[in-house]
Amino acid sequence: MKKSQILIIVIAILVAASHALKLIERKEFFIALAVLAVIYGLRSIDRRFFGVAMIAFLIGFAYFSGIPMGFFVALVTFLLVLGVLVYIHEAGHFITARRNGVTCHEFGFGFPPRIGGFVKDDETGEKKWIWGTQEYYGNNTLFSLNWIPLGGFVRIKGENAKPDQEHPDKDSFIAKSGWVRFKILFAGVTMNFILGWLLISIALMIGLPIAYDEQYIKEKIKPEWIIGEKQVLINTITPNSAAQKMGIETGDAIKKICTDSVCTEVTDVKDLVDVINNNRTKAVTVGVMRGAQELELRGILGNQEVGALGVSMAQTVLVKYPPHLAFIEGFVRAIKLTLAILIGILGLFKGLVMGAGTSEGVAGPLGIAVLVNKMRELGIAYLFQISAILSLNLAIFNALPIPALDGGRILFLFIEKIKGSVVNPKVEGFFHTVFFTLLILLMLFVTTKEGVEIFKKNKAKSDAQQEKQITSDGLSEATK
Repeated sequence: MKKSQILIIVIAILVAASHALKLIERKEFFIALAVLAVIYGLRSIDRRFFGVAMIAFLIGFAYFSGIPMGFFVALVTFLLVLGVLVYIHEAGHFITARRNGVTCHEFGFGFPPRIGGFVKDDETGEKKWIWGTQEYYGNNTLFSLNWIPLGGFVRIKGENAKPDQEHPDKDSFIAKSGWVRFKILFAGVTMNFILGWLLISIALMIGLPIAYDEQYIKEKIKPEWIIGEKQVLINTITPNSAAQKMGIETGDAIKKICTDSVCTEVTDVKDLVDVINNNRTKAVTVGVMRGAQELELRGILGNQEVGALGVSMAQTVLVKYPPHLAFIEGFVRAIKLTLAILIGILGLFKGLVMGAGTSEGVAGPLGIAVLVNKMRELGIAYLFQISAILSLNLAIFNALPIPALDGGRILFLFIEKIKGSVVNPKVEGFFHTVFFTLLILLMLFVTTKEGVEIFKKNKAKSDAQQEKQITSDGLSEATK
């Protein structure tokens, strides 16, 4: 089955699922299927037209189905962040291979099918353009742009060749020593760590919040580094709490809380706690800063002695490091985050082996996309910070000695050195295939699980907004 046929089938299934979930009406459902059939019929005319038509269809379908523009912004942001992280990872392999005399047939942005690309012509020395999916195995690298914007790839000569072939070309991967092959395989991990370090450093130069500790700030932070006043940030929100019903979100900065026309400025956690404890079951208006947006959210507090609002908070202050110290602090934070991520990933695999399943903190593509968009809304420094964390995650995950990952291929290099002969290519290929399949299944499981959770949260949020509107109307009537 051709890739275009598979793509059409997958999208048709998504359209059918949208109809089943009552996201689209029956009329829209049949129109969408009819348009898909027309596009499929035109695929044989021009593949480039097919790709453009598919993108136009997806955008049009989402628009007419009432999917908000914020969804597209979140999707584009996520794809850009993921694309940069994976592309930098592959650039590490590409640069290291070239520096060690290994030919790279193609270095592409995005995943195939290929839109087009350029390569240096051996005879004329000028750039030559190659369009579509034409195969290329020349000595010069083809720099390509591809349809699926999820990172990039590099095709290295001899990377998948049999190690025991008699006369491999000198410029092929398999002809190089174990040390050179190790450097090429590990270069992607190194580039992701460097990128994570740089992104954290840039975020620190822009300004990031730190927990307000008077003694620490007095000893470690100079007054001129502090920008802005102390603020109270929301860390977590309890499901079905007063805060969730009001519309308060993680990352919001609480500026004030008002009751019976009496407003209290909030600069300390104690300020907020005192007002909440003295006004349980009463109507309040909470003023928050969400990124650059000021909001006033209304609702009724609960009657619990602890958790009447239903949030956990932290008192913070915004600190902007000078460039030379930002790189030092960024490196320290990158090391600490790397260790924390490594412990977390090992804990995840331990849970899977012991039958505990995945923890609630595990996020797949959907969860990461939501988180990245949330950080984008809070500001560019937060976006750089979450991108750095994702880059370090990618580095650690790829370094694990699991077949199908860079670390798995390095593991087979070590086995080769220990036993003094190459590992049977069929055996190595079998392990790579099996573990790749398991990783894909794990990703699908996590994605499906979090997709259901996101659907439930959105429904709960919608119900909370309706309840909030009813409460707000009631409060307005009472005021009259």
